Amino acid sequence: MSETARPRIISVANQKGGVGKTTTTINLGAGLAILGKRVLILDLDPQGNASTGLGIENRDLTTYELILEGEPLSAVIQSTGIKGLDISPATTDLSSADVELVNNEKKVFLLKDALSGDAISAYDYVLIDCPPSLSLLTVNALVASDAVLVPLQSEFFALEGLSQLMLTVRQVRDTANPALRIDGVVLTMFDLRNNLSRQVEDDTRETLGSLVYETKIPRNVRLSEAPSYAMSVFEYDPASKGSEAYMNLAKEVIARQDVNLTQGENA
Repeated sequence: MSETARPRIISVANQKGGVGKTTTTINLGAGLAILGKRVLILDLDPQGNASTGLGIENRDLTTYELILEGEPLSAVIQSTGIKGLDISPATTDLSSADVELVNNEKKVFLLKDALSGDAISAYDYVLIDCPPSLSLLTVNALVASDAVLVPLQSEFFALEGLSQLMLTVRQVRDTANPALRIDGVVLTMFDLRNNLSRQVEDDTRETLGSLVYETKIPRNVRLSEAPSYAMSVFEYDPASKGSEAYMNLAKEVIARQDVNLTQGENA
C-alpha cells in the first residue's frame, strides 16, 4: 500500500463516559462522508453504541474478531445507510479483550496490524470510537492512530480528567507511536445560555489554546433523539443546530489536516 493511499486514522477518545464521544464519532463520520470523503468508523467500545446508532443489526463478524481472531478488515466492514460511511461493528464480546490481551506479546499492536492491509486504502478517514477508559483497547487505538480527537463536556471539572489522557498519549508517543498527536479538543453539550459552559470554554481555550476547535457542539434534543432511530443527525434532522455544528466540525477537521500536510511538506 502506498503512503498516499493511507487514510488519516483518528481515535475519538476520553476516558470519561457521557461526554458525547460516540455521538461525535457517528456524526463527524457522517459529516465527512457528506463532504465526499470515504469514512470507516471502527467501533472499539464493548457497548457497541456506534453500531446501534447506525442501525447495524448483523454483528456476526466484529471488531473483536478483527483484533483477537485475525479476521481480515474486509470481512468485518459493513456499509451504513449513509453513502461513503462504513463501520466495523462491536458487541459486548470486546469487554473481555483486556483480559485476553494481557499476556499477548503484541498486545498493544494488534489493531495497528489489523489496519495494515489493503482494505484500509479505500478510505480517507478512519474514526475509532474508543471505550470510556484508558484500557488496552484504547492503547491499541492510540498506537494505530495518527491523531486523537477529544470530546470535552462543557461542565465543571471537565479539564481534570484530560490530564490523564494527555499523559497516556505522551507515553504512547514515547514508546510505540512517535507520530501520534492531539488533533484537537471539541467542546460538547455546550449551552450558550449557561454561564458555566462559557466559563469552561474560556478555561479550556486558555489552557489548550489552538488545540480547541472553534466549533462547539450544542446541547440539542435532535442529537439526543437521532440514535434511537438508528440515524445520524443529518438523516434525522438536517436543519437542526446539531447538524450544523457537526458539519462545521467536519470541515474544521479537514482544514486542520490540510494545514498539517502543508506544514509537513514545507518542513
